[in-house]
Amino acid sequence: MESVSRFVEGKLKLKVKREKSAVARPWHRKFLGFSFLSQKQATIRIAPKSLSAFKERIRELTNRTWSISMEERINRLNHYLMGWLGYFRLAAAKTRFQTLDQWIRRRLRMCLWKQWKRVRTRIRELQALGVPKWVCIKMANSRRGAWEMSRNTNNALTTSYWEAKGLKSLLTRYLELC
Repeated sequence: MESVSRFVEGKLKLKVKREKSAVARPWHRKFLGFSFLSQKQATIRIAPKSLSAFKERIRELTNRTWSISMEERINRLNHYLMGWLGYFRLAAAKTRFQTLDQWIRRRLRMCLWKQWKRVRTRIRELQALGVPKWVCIKMANSRRGAWEMSRNTNNALTTSYWEAKGLKSLLTRYLELC
């Protein structure tokens, strides 16, 4: 570290911030939100801290107590998702994007379940999606919370439903860019 700092400050005339700088193996460090997979493969991946910041931002955008329309929520979500993906498209993260897509759709199903406050609204909306009436009644009268019910509404609110609403998929956009 001393040798590198001396070269950078002496020869290149740049300032080195000691608290941010370190000398370590590439797979132990992160750089601009990226890190490397392991010492045997130099595969670029998304740093864990960047992923946690991404998830925190998605939680803010899909907060079930935030009373905005679903169209506005999807527009804001798309804006953030496409920008974030544009930055991290270099990373090899196909399965990561697939799981993030599933998680985002579940968050949106949770918000939608919360918007359908009353039992009769839930029955009406589920029937409109093609769910049998006896299943609708059973689901609408459930005492489970919105997050738990978002798993149960997976068959009614499919990926094609969200695509029709305008939600852009991280995985399909990533595959287009690659």
